[in-house]
Amino acid sequence: MTSPSLCRLRNFLIRVNTSISSSCHQNTRKMSSVKPSVYVTRRVPLPGKEILASECNVTQWDQDDPVPRDELLRQVKGKDGIFCLLTEKIDEELILAAGPQLKVVGTMSVGYDHVDLAACKKHNIKVGFTPGVLTNAVAELTVALLLTTSRRLKEAMAEVVNGGWGTWKPLWLCGQGLDGATVGIVGLGRIGLTVGKCLKPFAVQKFLYSDAFENPGAAEIGAQRVPLDELLANSDFVLACCALTPETKEMFNKDVFKKMKKNAIFINTSRGGVVQQDDLYDALKSGEIGAAGLDVTVPEPLPTNSPLLTLNNCVILPHIASATDKSRSSMSELTAKNILAALNGEKMPTEVQIN
Repeated sequence: MTSPSLCRLRNFLIRVNTSISSSCHQNTRKMSSVKPSVYVTRRVPLPGKEILASECNVTQWDQDDPVPRDELLRQVKGKDGIFCLLTEKIDEELILAAGPQLKVVGTMSVGYDHVDLAACKKHNIKVGFTPGVLTNAVAELTVALLLTTSRRLKEAMAEVVNGGWGTWKPLWLCGQGLDGATVGIVGLGRIGLTVGKCLKPFAVQKFLYSDAFENPGAAEIGAQRVPLDELLANSDFVLACCALTPETKEMFNKDVFKKMKKNAIFINTSRGGVVQQDDLYDALKSGEIGAAGLDVTVPEPLPTNSPLLTLNNCVILPHIASATDKSRSSMSELTAKNILAALNGEKMPTEVQIN
């Protein structure tokens, strides 16, 4: 038989063990209930912020203009995730300012050259971006710029306003049409291919493309892959749909413009950095090429005294290619989902692959 003293000791130990287990369980619950913190660097469409707020503590620079760098460095301190835009430089300085708990950077953009991928890899930080959801919107605006420049709409609208519109004249404001034209696409990715699909019903005769790799989707528009020089020499329209990389930086320069047709029209809705803008101005001013339409420039915003703005054959828009309600909301939502996935240790919907 067990003595009363041993029974009392056993019961005491059981109570102590139960108390410790309960305390540990409560502490575990308390620790797991601590939400990760995310900093949003701009006023963005609500879907993204609402998705993050469901699982995270969210702080935000609630303005339409970019957060000042000093403020950004202060606000990211202690954050687990950063929701940023193209205007925020994500570099070693910012990563160190945030601290070792930073796990993910989600950029609400397709481009990510503002993110130092080497620094992110060094600190084991995942990077998300938003390809795909803005493809149709960018393709639409690319076509809009092409039509605006080729049909000289900037000049035509000015004539209506300044009183230059007189009697109908057979040769007045004639532009270059797409019927029977050759369109050259530099960079046949998602956007480039979608632009081609949009243009095909305009009776384009031929599509050429220049890219590092064959795109199986090119068959959908009957596009032929050719060397860049051949594309430049034969295209009535040259569309820049390529990413900004060290290889493509300022690739559209005086040497390239010299290889284009005299009446060729150049369109850029990719990144401003792929163009040498002084060379573009010279080519447009001298008549070396026919016209240009740009949605992106260097810098942004383009200074109002830029010589490009003095040209009738140059149309410049303020980086609005993705500016549809649907596209921007989808970009915001995807950015938030990328961040949440990384914070939860799950596969991100669209992660930048860092080599």
